[in-house]
Amino acid sequence: MSCIEQMKYKLYLERTSFREAREYIEKNSEEVYYVEPGYRIFKDYYIIGVPPVALGIRGDEVLFTYVKPCHGTFVMGVDSSEEIARLREREEEKIKKTLKEGQKKGSEKDKTKASIISYGDIYKINDR
Repeated sequence: MSCIEQMKYKLYLERTSFREAREYIEKNSEEVYYVEPGYRIFKDYYIIGVPPVALGIRGDEVLFTYVKPCHGTFVMGVDSSEEIARLREREEEKIKKTLKEGQKKGSEKDKTKASIISYGDIYKINDR
């Protein structure tokens, strides 16, 4: 495991809050993906922060938050087409999984349809 500071990176914000970092990434990225704290990036590094943690893509660059103990939160950018492909693939899998879960829920709803009651029927029930 190497140090992220040994990578070629660009520093966009220094000593900022998680919220300001997320807003910067959202405003300055072509694509934004939200990951859970602990998401692994560049195979060796874990993203930490307060959810939702934003990862941005701008061209061939990945924008992300980097927390350095005692120094605060930074927004960094690293060129990595490999990481962009992995992030997009992960997002596609997440969408497919969500769609499959939605289809399962929909089929359960079809089995337990509520009977249709008219306004008049409701009024009669309340008069009893």
